[in-house]
Formats: sequence, C-alpha cells, structure tokens
Amino acid sequence: MTDRTAFLTVNLAHALLERAFPTITTWNRLEGRPRTLNFNRGLKAEARDALWMLTKQWQLGEFQGDDAGSPIAAKVRLTQSRLRNYRAGTSGAVEDFDVTIPLETKVERRPIAFTLDIDLLLGRQWLKMLPVPALRAEYIRQYPIHAPDPTVAADAKLCAHQEVWSEFAAHVGRAMSGAAFYRHLTVEGGTAADGIAGAAGHETELAEAATRFLAWFEQLVALPSGSDAWEPDRLEYQFACSAPDAPGQEKVLVAGEYYQGHIDWYSTDLAATKVLGSPPADPLNPTTIKRAMVPVPASFSGMPNTRYWQFEDGQTNFGDIKPDTTDLAKLLLIEFGLVYANDWFVVPFTLPAASVVRVDGVAVTNVFGERLWVDPAGSRSGDVWQRWAMFLEDGAAGAPVTDQSLVLFPSATKVDDARPVERVMLIRDEMANMVWAVEDTVPLATGESKRGIEAARETRAFFEQRLPPPPPPPAPVAPIRYELMNSVPENWIPFIPVHVPGDNRSIQLQRAALLRTLPGDPLPPVKVEPRTSLIREGLADGKAYFLHEEEVPRAGVVVTQHYRRTRWRDGRAWLWFGARKQTGRGEGASGLAFDRIAR
Repeated sequence: MTDRTAFLTVNLAHALLERAFPTITTWNRLEGRPRTLNFNRGLKAEARDALWMLTKQWQLGEFQGDDAGSPIAAKVRLTQSRLRNYRAGTSGAVEDFDVTIPLETKVERRPIAFTLDIDLLLGRQWLKMLPVPALRAEYIRQYPIHAPDPTVAADAKLCAHQEVWSEFAAHVGRAMSGAAFYRHLTVEGGTAADGIAGAAGHETELAEAATRFLAWFEQLVALPSGSDAWEPDRLEYQFACSAPDAPGQEKVLVAGEYYQGHIDWYSTDLAATKVLGSPPADPLNPTTIKRAMVPVPASFSGMPNTRYWQFEDGQTNFGDIKPDTTDLAKLLLIEFGLVYANDWFVVPFTLPAASVVRVDGVAVTNVFGERLWVDPAGSRSGDVWQRWAMFLEDGAAGAPVTDQSLVLFPSATKVDDARPVERVMLIRDEMANMVWAVEDTVPLATGESKRGIEAARETRAFFEQRLPPPPPPPAPVAPIRYELMNSVPENWIPFIPVHVPGDNRSIQLQRAALLRTLPGDPLPPVKVEPRTSLIREGLADGKAYFLHEEEVPRAGVVVTQHYRRTRWRDGRAWLWFGARKQTGRGEGASGLAFDRIAR
C-alpha cells in the first residue's frame, strides 16, 4: 500500500464530502403501499394533510396559471339576410328561391321515363278518379297499351327480353295507358273528353277530375320545371343562389361541381360577381340581430375530465392515435383534445334556414367583470395572413377573401336512395386510346333494371335469330386468317378524343358508336345506341355529345341515377329522380383491336 492510497483510504469521508470523486446519487421515492386488496379508499384521494396537497399542486404545476377568467355572459351581433334568387346551371333563368322544397330536390330532379309501371299507375289512378264510371272502357280503348312488334326495329329492346315482352302482353287490351293520357293533357294541351264517346255533357266534371289528376301526379314525384341544373358535359350539377348584401348588390354563392347527394355550406363558393338577379327592395333584408346568452363549455366524447378524482370512460382513446409525420390534422386534433379541451366555449344561436349570416362580433364578460369585444379572426383586410375560419365560404377567383358569411341551406336531413336505375362506369383504355362508358345497369321498359352485359347479349341474340343460318365457311387453305376488327359487348359505348374547336392542343371526349355486325345479314350494319339516359344526351336531336376530358381521371368515375325520397319539415314526402357521381376503380381494357392475324 502506497502512502497516497493510505491517505485516500483514511480521508475517504473527507474526499466524498468535498466531491473529489464523481459519484452517482440515487434515492427512493416515498410512496404509500396499500396492504389490502380493496382500493376503494385509496381511489378516493383523501386529503388529510394540507401541506401534502399543496406540494402535489406545486408538483403538477397548478400554481403556474394564466391570469384569465372564464366567460359568464356573451352578446352576439349578427347581420342576417335571406336567400332570394336561384339559378339552375350556368345560363338558366333567375327565379325566386323556394324555401318550401328541399334544396336537393330542386337541384337534382331530372326527367323520368314513363315506363310500364308508371304507365299503369297513372292509368289506374285516372280510372279511380273518373267521375263517370261508365266511360272506363272508352278510356282503355282510347289510350291502350300497345303490344311490342318484333318486326319493328324500335321494339327490339322490348322483344329481346322475355320478361318485358310477357309483361306488355299481359296488359294489352286490359289496362289504360296513363302516360299517353298525361301527355295528352300536358304536352298536347288537350282535354279529358277528347275522343271519348259518351263524354258529351260531362266535360266540366272530367275537366275538374283532370285537374286533380295532374295535381296528384305533381305531388307524387317532383319533375324539373324550367332550366335543368344537370350539366351533361361535366356529369355534375351546377347552380347559384344569392342574398341581398349592400344596397343594389347581392352575395352570390355558386356551386360549380355538386354531385355528392347532400348540399351544405361546403357545396358553394363565394362568387366575384355582385348581382345574380334583381335584388328585392326589402328594408328588413339584410337586418342586424343582437342576442345575449350564457356560454357553455364545449364537450365531446373522450374529453379529459377537469376534476382530479374523476376518470374518463375510455371510449375515445386519444393515446391510441398513431399519426404519421405528415398528419398535421391528427396532431392538431390531439392537441385540441388533450391540451386545450376545456378552453373552448359554445354560444348557441338559432337561425332560420335559407339564410346568410355574418358575425360582426361578440362582447364577452368574464368572471373578473372584464368586458371584451372579439372581432372575427382575419376580418380586417390586413389580417388575411392570420385568418382562421370554420364553416365559412371559400372565395372564387376575384372574390373577397375576408368574407365571414355563414350559409344555412334548406337541405334535407336524411335522404333514402332506391336501387340504381342506371349505372354507368367511365373508364380509360390506354391500349385503345379512348374512354369507354360501360353501361353496368340499364333500365328496362317495365321499370325494372338489368345488368348491361345481359341486356346486350339478349339484344344481339334477338337480332341473330331473325337471320337465316349462314352458309358453312369454306375449307381453310392457310393456318392463319386476317381479322379487320374484333368486337366488344354492346354495353360498351366508346368516347374518342377530339380537338376542342379553335384549339390545337386541348381535347375533349366525343361519344362515338360501334357497328352491330351480324354474320349473314344482308342489310348494312347499324350503330349500337346507348340505353341509359346519361349517355343518350342529344341523341334524339341528332346532336353530338361531348364530355370534358378532365372529368374522367385515371381512376375513372361511376355515375348512377336512382329515385331519392325524403321527409320535409312540413311532413310532406318528396320523391325525385336524381344522379350521383363517385370515383371509379381504375383503368380497364376492352380488348378492341384492328388489323390482326388470328389462327
């Protein structure tokens, strides 16, 4: 042992006291250990020592608080105006905004096809309302159900399907065509007594019954009146509405692409234009409203309890949220729910539907008696950079970005959708360099629907069975044969890219047609026409149908048409025929090929 070691050994206590050597300091935390299996008393967190409670508050940081008081009273000042004008599409006529009908019904309603089920329904209803029962046979004779003729090309879609042919044959001579009678009253402008033998002397009674008949059908289904909001080249709805703002000006809200099925504040944008129609001279519109109320704390499921001795129910587990590095919205949600949950208060305010409201400010009184005037965030022109908004309108090109309007549309709360009557899938085919509109579900003349591929096969088989059997092919002299073009199912409607008029670069999609080529047919091939009204746009008038190229992305789109029904606030049920667009499932391949060699 050296002298230095002996010195350190003897003076170890002195060296430790002077911290001459590095040491590791450890300690044990003083905690209570219950010696019973019953934790009820321990969970009560009984405070028997005031000093212990103060130290725990110091440990949890409860002494580091802000000098802020909770609000106990609030006065809100709002500027409210009612929606006055409505315009369907981009060039429709401006009309008064109707608050007696759901906005979805007014925007989405489309013409319906008078299929056999609706035809029979109208006929039965008229015969039931007929004031002279002796004329029932005359109306059946005047407005009969026609039997399909297999020799007529226009009746091929009826005769090709056995169930359709049987349904029509069962009602021929037994039922009245209510659709023909309805068109006679509305389109042709006729009367109920036209062409009816024995109706002399009953013209007044029949006219009154016809008026009730038309009113009944208008109550049954909502048909479009005036301009249609559906834009076929966009496969979506477009509409605009406005409310008076400044003298001689309006606040115009435009829905440039609506197809979701429910109209809310996010469906429209604030337009740059100041006038949609003729602003009414209404001194009470817009008007200023002032209300005083008591703020209440905001609450939500899984909210942390503010009391120390309360435990959350655990139904909403914020700790189980695993956000990625780019999930800023999740991080903000967690911070709101766990850190600032009890800092939010709600000031309830009831407003009528079909109104546009702007919050001018809120006067808040806290528990210290201080009164604060709170302006909307970013309401001033120089505060755009710090604007924070929720449920407010976005501005279109040229629109002011500091608008603080809140829009309440007269929308339906719940809408029930029937099975799709029509379903069309628009997919891109890169190999064929075109877009295909695949009619997945097509309507039948009876009112039912059928798979498009089945309807296409039955239609082609109907035309093939009418032809004589083809002669046997000659004996092959070569192991290969030349094929000019193969075929695709008839429910695949092509859309080919064409140039936009006056532009050498931009393209649009134009509806084309494939030829129905039947072996052994002496007649020239005919074009295969679509069977859904979504793709038949302009076909009756001989006009071309164009579709914007950007409306069909690589994922494709699915467009459906079905009946929709809702219950309005006055108890009336509204039924209409509307369309809806959804994202597709990707690209497809038709297998269409030209100039190929086949074995």
